[in-house]
Amino acid sequence: MDNIKYAIEGILFAAGEPVKASKLAAVLDTGIEEVNAAVDELKAEYDEQHRGFNIIDIMEGYQICSRPEYYTYIQEILGEQRKQPLSNAAMEALAIIAYKQPITRGQIEHIRGVNSDGCVNRLYERGLIDEAGRLDAPGRPILYVTTETFLRCFGLKSPKDLPPINFKQLEIEEPQGEQLEINGNGGGTEE
Repeated sequence: MDNIKYAIEGILFAAGEPVKASKLAAVLDTGIEEVNAAVDELKAEYDEQHRGFNIIDIMEGYQICSRPEYYTYIQEILGEQRKQPLSNAAMEALAIIAYKQPITRGQIEHIRGVNSDGCVNRLYERGLIDEAGRLDAPGRPILYVTTETFLRCFGLKSPKDLPPINFKQLEIEEPQGEQLEINGNGGGTEE
């Protein structure tokens, strides 16, 4: 198991991006269960030894990344300037995309009630959303979805791990009126 475990560690370190568990299993000529067990061992070692990095689960795979508690030191050494945080409007648009994906810009604007061109462009530039094709509707509007970068930033394995929204807890009313649906038969509308 040690050879597989340390081979996985080397692969994840060199890759610098998420690697699917199935790909690791194929390359190492082993099963996905063995890969998952080896990664769990590595995670436990990193935690026990208080290592400066950890392995995160993302999109049915894994990625090595630095621990958040060391971010300020890493930032200082690398000389990176802190990216300007997202505006409230951009966070609102991102939340809509995350929960309703795939979704068009027009549908985002319909939900928000305001023009969202700037927000969507900023989210796209930062790699938090990406184009996922076009809706089969007049004008063939672009469909947007969240990316692996979004998942890494928010510590999620997949979009299914988003917390549920409880409208009653938020003390707001659930949206009323026509519900927009997206399907391949042109069921969505673009305003």
